[in-house]
This record gives sequence, C-alpha cells and structure tokens, in this order.
Amino acid sequence: MCGIYGVVDLDGRYVRAEILQRMNNLLWHRGPDHGAVYEKKFDGGPYVSLGHRRLSIIDLSDSANQPMCNENQSLWIVFNGEIYNFLELRPILEAKGHSFRSYSDTEVVLHAYEEWGVDSLEHFRGMFAFAIWDENKKIAFLARDRIGKKPLFYYLDERRLVFSSEIKAIIADDTIPREADYRAIHYYLTYQYVPSPMTAFKGIKGIPPAHYLLWKDGDVTLVRYWDLSYSEKGKWTSEESLCEEIRTRLREAVKLRLIADVPLGAFLSGGIDSSIVVAMMSELSSRPVKTFSIGFEEKEYDEIPYARLIANRYHTEHYEFIVKPEAVDILPRLVWYYNQPFADSSAIPTYHVSNITRNYVKVALNGDGGDETFGGYPRYIGARYAIMLENLPGYFKHLLKRISSIFPEGRGRTFRYLRSFFKTTELPVFERYCLWMSHFDNKTKEWMYTDTFMDFIAGIDSYDYLKKWFEKSKSKDFMDAILYTDMMTYLPEDLLVKVDVATMMNSIEGRSPFLDNKFMEFAVTIPSDLKIKGRTTKYILKKAFKDYLPEELLSRPKQGFGVPIDKWFRTELKEMAYDILLSRRMTERGIFREDAVKTMLDEHISGTRNWHYQLWNLLILELWYREFIDRKNEKNYSYNLPS
Repeated sequence: MCGIYGVVDLDGRYVRAEILQRMNNLLWHRGPDHGAVYEKKFDGGPYVSLGHRRLSIIDLSDSANQPMCNENQSLWIVFNGEIYNFLELRPILEAKGHSFRSYSDTEVVLHAYEEWGVDSLEHFRGMFAFAIWDENKKIAFLARDRIGKKPLFYYLDERRLVFSSEIKAIIADDTIPREADYRAIHYYLTYQYVPSPMTAFKGIKGIPPAHYLLWKDGDVTLVRYWDLSYSEKGKWTSEESLCEEIRTRLREAVKLRLIADVPLGAFLSGGIDSSIVVAMMSELSSRPVKTFSIGFEEKEYDEIPYARLIANRYHTEHYEFIVKPEAVDILPRLVWYYNQPFADSSAIPTYHVSNITRNYVKVALNGDGGDETFGGYPRYIGARYAIMLENLPGYFKHLLKRISSIFPEGRGRTFRYLRSFFKTTELPVFERYCLWMSHFDNKTKEWMYTDTFMDFIAGIDSYDYLKKWFEKSKSKDFMDAILYTDMMTYLPEDLLVKVDVATMMNSIEGRSPFLDNKFMEFAVTIPSDLKIKGRTTKYILKKAFKDYLPEELLSRPKQGFGVPIDKWFRTELKEMAYDILLSRRMTERGIFREDAVKTMLDEHISGTRNWHYQLWNLLILELWYREFIDRKNEKNYSYNLPS
C-alpha cells in the first residue's frame, strides 16, 4: 500500500522542489518505507513528475521501489494497491517477451500496460490506483480499481494535470485554489460523505471507482471500464450446492489475500462477515491468526463478547481495545487525514483498531462488502415490507404514518427505526429508501439553511445521486436495484473511504475478500430472495457458514459498527459542541441559521429529540473548514510528519 502523486504540465513548467517535497511529506503515512520522485522535461513538450511513498508488502527489496520504469525507460509508473493474481500474469507476460527485474506486482502492471494498453485493467484482480506516463505517446494513464478501495484525486486546468492519493498533497501546490465547493457540501449533509467525482474543494475531482483517465495534450477522457449486472441469475440444483459454491469461491478470495512478505492479521468485529473471514483464514493458515477487536463501555454498542466467541473457537492470537469518550480527542487529526468532510462516526473505532493492529502486523483482512453483497442491513427488510405496503389504500397509509408519533424521540435504535419506517409510509418505496439513507432530509435543510445558501442550491436535489444509480441498475427486482445502488454509493464512498484512511494513517494495509471482483460477479447472480428471506438478512451466507460460526452469532440481530455519539453529545462532547457549532466563525460562513443549530443542540441535550447524526455532520464540517479552508495560506501544516 502506498501514496502516489504527480504533475504533467503542457507548458513544461517545473514544479518547485519544495512543493514536491511537501507533497511527498504529506503522504508519508501511506508509505514510510521509501520515497522518490521521477522528473523529466521534454524538448518542446511537457514537464512530468511522478512521486511515490512506499509501504513494502510484496518484494521488500529495493528493486521494487518506485517510480518504476520498463526496460527502455519509455514507461514510468507509480502504483498504490495490490494485484492478487500477479503471479498468474507474470509468466504470461514473460512468454510474450517481457523481462522482469523485481518480484513485485507493480512491475506486472507496467508490463501488462505495455502489452495490452488500457485493456490491461481487465486482467487485474485486486485493489489499485496508479498512474503511468507513456513517453512515446506523451499520455498519462490514471486508473482506479473496480469497487474503489484505493483513492485517486486530480486537479485539471487547460495546461496541467495534478493528481494524488490524497487531496492535501494536491493543494500543497500553492498555485492551486483552495475553496469550498458549496454544492458538494449540500450533498455531504445528506449522505455524511461527498460523492465522487465531486470533492469538497472547487476544481478538484475524484476519479470514480472502475474508471480510468487518459490525459494527452491537455485533453482528458474519463472512461468506465467495469460494472456489475444483476440481470443474469444462476441456477443451482439445491441450496446446499449453492452454499458449497459460496464457500469455495470465498475461500479462494481469502487465500489470494494471504499473499504477502510481511505478517498478516484480521479485524474481527464480532459480526458475520469478519467472523467468516477469520474462520477461513484459520482454515488456510498453519499458525494462529492474529485478530483485533474494538469495544465500548456502553453495552448497546459493544461487540467484543461476540468477537471473543470466534477468537476462542479458532484459537486466534486476540487483541482488544475499549474506546472511551475521550477518544474524540483524535477528531481534529481524523479530519486532517480524511481530507474532506466525512461524518461516519465509526471512523473513530476504525482508527483505533488500526492503531493497535499496526503494532503486530502490516496487513489486516476484513469483512467489508458482505452486507452489500448478501443483503445484511436491517433497512433491506424495511424495504421488503415497504414493497408489501405499496398497494395499501391511502387512508391506511396515513393511519400508519400517524402511528409513528407513538414512538418516542431520542429513545434507542429500535424506536428510531420504527419511527423512520412508519413516518414515511405515504411515500413511494424508493423515496422512502432515500430518506432512510439521509442524515439531513430536504425538509430539515430548508429549515436550517440561510436564505442565501437556499438560493445557491436552488434546483439541486441531492437525492438525484441515489436515483441515478437506482435507475442505472435496470433491474426488475427492487431489492437487486437497492443492493446495486448501495454497492455503487454507500460502499465505495463511505465504508471503503473510512477503512482506507484509517489503515493508511496507521501505515497498514486492509484487504477485503468479499470485494474480490470475481466473487462479486458471482454473488450478483444469486437471487435476492435467497439473500433476504422473510426477516432473515444474509440468509444464504449464514446457511453456507452455519458450521463455521456459533449459533449465538448467527441468530443475533445486526449491530453495526456504531459509536455512542448520541450519549457523548450529552456528556463529554456537550461543551465542545456548543462552543464550535454556535461560534461566530461558523455563523459567518452563511450556510446555517444559528437559531436552528441551537434548537438542535438544545433538543438533543434535553433528550426531547435525537439529532446526533446531524450534529456530528455539522461538527465535522466546521472542523474541516477550520483545518483546510481557514488555514489555506499556511504551507507547512501537518500531523506526525517525519522530521
């Protein structure tokens, strides 16, 4: 795992040495093992620089350092990620005449491009973000993996392209404007993340998952090279035969992710997916698997007892950490590392589990993607019931909506789910789903936004983001369309961002067997009624692994990787929230009405209404503003950079 950055300038203007050094330093956490830059100025042509920070995982020798070139130095690459099938691709390329100087997967990517061009992407099985400079064609080729595990951002004007694994390295160039994009903020408040290709910075974009970018002579082409199709369904002679195929395919995905020249372990949350991964790792490993878990003092959020069930069953070398309210002291640092406003509060425990893991291993497998692939969220059951209620008479739907008022505000997760379900009964099913996925709905935004900001976002419906993907699925099965939408939105833009940043800021690598592209392409052929059956989520996955997991774990409701911020806002976070959210600085930004923010704070603190998601969004946004926008004239701000 690594950090990459680079500049292509059509006018041949050199990047100042101090800027390149600053970009390098800002990515140090992504690759503390080695760093270097390739620079070249072509006669009458562009200036090119490619920079790399290396976290050594495969082939620890210097021959695998980057930037890396081919034999005649006509191609240069900086690469972030892992190609799990590189050992299969290497002899194919050698048979075609390519010679290798290292045993790294990076060199396989380089020669694959040399052999197949952009079609090389079809051959890679892994997670990646890379940039290749083709000196003969004067082309920059940037690409990102199919599901978006590895990030890649870019700034583009008429004469130059600047790119990096992190936005902070791009804005290290003080000639690039650093301004907030209000449209992106509008979307962030809805989803708790900024959907790509937007970023929170004007003029800076993210390459979306499964896309590549070609730059030539200042012109850019962005192409999608892969997608999932839920239209073709498989046929199995029995559920048992399907279960066997699931086990076989997932075992292969896990086995591929055990290839490394450094110690490996696993994040063990206590949920179904990470427990399955640990079970399969134990089956494939000759020594005890190292497992790492996070818990809370609040029992409603603590999954450590379930993680211990798996740790004990498979005799893992198990490590635990309890997250306490003072863990929010890490908040400003998290905001800095995430680069953009990012309000998934489980970033806190994900950081802490990564932080303890770094002391023992350099690679950690996880269960990411299991819920989106096999239908693991309670909202999927809600969507099923919503479909059943779709054709009820209007008066009955109205009655159900009125019933929602009997569930008290601010009282536990179950009451919140019930209120949310019954309150939206009169809406079409997909509109209800959009509301369930929202932190700030449109009605709340209208109440909170200033008149000036309302004028600015007039005509911009942030729900269009989900609707676009829902319609793109072209699935006749509503549940398949929902699964596809989550796979293309919530998973890559929230969950995978969270894990990538939390692991990288601790200089470790996360690997996700459920997100193997071959496994995902197989899983979408399973009918949705085998994933969500009655009130059972992940039905077929649980059946496939019923002999691997204890009954207590299989039968428990999904808990999620939540954080008790609702309680923290009433205790340790209370003073901080009032000080920051009602500060003059926040008010003068002109986005939110101060009286509305105060009402939210007062109602949450008193317990009359639960606003913890919304307050967390606002808190993270204001901290981001202070870190990245208010300090835009500071050049050398940083956290934990090398001396």
